[in-house]
Amino acid sequence: MAGAVASAFKDGGVLLAEAGTGTGKTLAYLVPAVLSRQRVLISTGTKNLQEQIFFKDIPALREALGVPFTATCMKGRANYVCLHRLDQLNDGAGMIAAHDVFLPIIRDWSTRTQTGDRAELEDLPEDVPLWNEVAATADTCLGTECPRYDECFVTRMRQRAAESDVVIVNHHLLCADAAVRQNAFGEVIPPCTHAILDEAHQLEDIATQYFGFSVSTYRLEELARDVERLTTAGLVTEPRDRDQIAKAVERLRDRTRGFFNDLAYAHRGSERARGEERIRTTPSSAAGVSESAAYLTGALDLVEAALKTIQLKTSAPDETSAADQIASLARRAGEVRTDLRFLLRASDPDYVYFVEFRGRGVFLRASPIDVSAIVRDLLLDKMRTTVLTSATLTVDGGFGYIRDRLGIRHATEIRLPSEFDFERQAVLYLPPRMPDPRSQEFAGAAGRQVVEILKRTHGRAFVLFTSYATLRAVQALAEMALDYPIFVQGTVPRTQLLKQFRATPHSVLFATASFWQGVDVVGDALSCVIVDKLPFASPGDPVTAARIDSIRARGGEPFDEYQVPLAILALQQGLGRLIRHRRDRGVLAVLDPRLRTKGYGRRFLASLPPAPVVHELDSLSTFLAADFV
Repeated sequence: MAGAVASAFKDGGVLLAEAGTGTGKTLAYLVPAVLSRQRVLISTGTKNLQEQIFFKDIPALREALGVPFTATCMKGRANYVCLHRLDQLNDGAGMIAAHDVFLPIIRDWSTRTQTGDRAELEDLPEDVPLWNEVAATADTCLGTECPRYDECFVTRMRQRAAESDVVIVNHHLLCADAAVRQNAFGEVIPPCTHAILDEAHQLEDIATQYFGFSVSTYRLEELARDVERLTTAGLVTEPRDRDQIAKAVERLRDRTRGFFNDLAYAHRGSERARGEERIRTTPSSAAGVSESAAYLTGALDLVEAALKTIQLKTSAPDETSAADQIASLARRAGEVRTDLRFLLRASDPDYVYFVEFRGRGVFLRASPIDVSAIVRDLLLDKMRTTVLTSATLTVDGGFGYIRDRLGIRHATEIRLPSEFDFERQAVLYLPPRMPDPRSQEFAGAAGRQVVEILKRTHGRAFVLFTSYATLRAVQALAEMALDYPIFVQGTVPRTQLLKQFRATPHSVLFATASFWQGVDVVGDALSCVIVDKLPFASPGDPVTAARIDSIRARGGEPFDEYQVPLAILALQQGLGRLIRHRRDRGVLAVLDPRLRTKGYGRRFLASLPPAPVVHELDSLSTFLAADFV
């Protein structure tokens, strides 16, 4: 693989490299990257891999190669504290109780940290609202006009990256950066002509997220809060101006509530929450919110006008920072209004429009149906060399699917098998009889199978589900039948859940989509991965449905061309959690009978690790009891 990457750096173009687990992908591309003596951009699918490269692989390479080189790890802006926003935060003024606890911790840490990266604050909860008020977002950045610009952690990160040989980012930052490059203070990644995209199978989903449009309850509340802070921070002092700001903010909040309540009712028939859900926007559902949308855009007009009026009065040299902040907020109000109008027109055929309900938030979104041209134009064509690598890039033995989805016209290809001995390290268990996974009987049958498998593996398992409904049904059965500790996704933050799983002997983790990839548990703590159903994307999901329609409209067969390949890659990722080292061994189990009863099942089986297939539960006990040399 290192030879292929070196050739790509020499000759240019695109290299597609599938390298099975255990190949040593990161070292295989880092060695030629460092030896090329060019600035190289490395992008990963997860922050975990990003940090592994920076803190583990880069130091090892420095020692091994004896070649001096510099490296910088860059994350998205929201990971860094904004010193100016922290300065402005008014102790006790309109804050929720949690602020009283965490604000002194963040302030003290901000005086000592060298990076400003919130990952250093291990005791700060992932979802603490305070962080949103002090994060260095592009929306709130004043650029060179900021009084703390020279001390800014994002500025320093940029400067380090601009002087580095290796710049390590993640796909979220890569796409966000490409999406905001027209904003002088939006982008953070320095220019590079050579890029390596690891975990490249995730790129389409992440690009879909970042090259779309979104207006949410969170975005509008953050705007209202930041405008309101002009008065609490003392930047607007005249009583008439303060009163104007207060009225504009009150109206914005009132119109926001009315609009999103109407939006929920138009799509759900109720304003009440029913869990996470994405519902496609139709002309009739958009028409149902036209009146409240007009009120909301009017409220945004009022905010923008009030801010511009106050900005004209704030022109003295010592008031430059205040004027810039007011101008930034006026710009934000205008951008929200523009995005809202685009979303409500819902007329661009290249986008799919939908409403997403997640947590306490409601999001009106538009996502590109096909990101291939976007990825090609904004990422691939801007590079002399691009290496895309992952353990899961091929379907049916070829790269055709990934090339089509990412707009790759010409590429060199290399496939490298895993160095693990799956014939000795694993078995694949397929139950002899299971009901149709779409039937009501499936959850009960799956629960019984999970219990029997876990009795034989003594826990030590990931049980991965394609839906929360089946997860909860199987969880109820397992908790009654087993004494092993059971951890469930959603009860605590993901990182904490994994720590608990690793630290608790014989534990079991029940999880859905986010645990299917990017999770490593080496050793005896994980000896079994069970998948309930083939992970087909729901055809009811707006983005999936739009892509199915698009493929059908051009005369293609969406199930064979899109749905099956996407599910194959997801299944490979899920089962890939088990064997992460030469000494690992264990049981892979797929409970979905369609692997054996449907014609497309052969495509799935051909893509799975070459482990012996067994159909009897006792075979699991025999395998696990055998000595492994």
